[in-house]
Amino acid sequence: MNQRTGQIELTAEKRTVLGKQVKQLRRQGWVPGVIYGHGFDSVPLQFEARSLRQVLSQVGGSQLIAIKIKEQKQPEMALVREVQRDPIWDALWHVDFYRVMMTERLTAEVPLAIVGESPVVEQNEGVLLHSISAVEVECLPGDLVDAIEVDLADLIEVDQALYVRDLAVPAGIEILTDPDEMIVRVVRLEEEEEVEEEEVVMPEAEEIEVITETKAKETAED
Repeated sequence: MNQRTGQIELTAEKRTVLGKQVKQLRRQGWVPGVIYGHGFDSVPLQFEARSLRQVLSQVGGSQLIAIKIKEQKQPEMALVREVQRDPIWDALWHVDFYRVMMTERLTAEVPLAIVGESPVVEQNEGVLLHSISAVEVECLPGDLVDAIEVDLADLIEVDQALYVRDLAVPAGIEILTDPDEMIVRVVRLEEEEEVEEEEVVMPEAEEIEVITETKAKETAED
């Protein structure tokens, strides 16, 4: 079963404080941000720091958030695009949200959720070697899921692997990642130890992109 959760809401206010003056906002417990999107003018926003931190701890880049802007009747459906933090104190500095149109297909990266256990691993006959942790998908915003599950119970022999093509894909979602990309493999212990001696560099996650978008957003102030 792939994970779809209930709608998460976040309250925001339109922001009039711009540029270097946002430092004062942060001292008052606010986090500056912006919401933008295809065919939508960028709107500077500010969020109560505690509420924003709580929401960000619950969502990933593939989960829709209903942003309720004060004095605006309808919430804006958006995805988290970028979060900037203080490198020392981990305090929130700035957050970008991408406003989506529910009738417009987009691409996004969806994480893979490991479930179940491999009988081979349980019997200490092998160990798991992980390759990728997310896949790129194309779908309507309403069809996005928090994660796509990878069931390890299907790994019943040493050297057996699961690939992108083996995923049970939810309705409405098209996987763009190479179907021959390996997700996880059962290897003998000595092989796993050899791999650990080499540094493994994971690729950076792809940003969310609307398929019909032809113009990048203007850089947010501050």
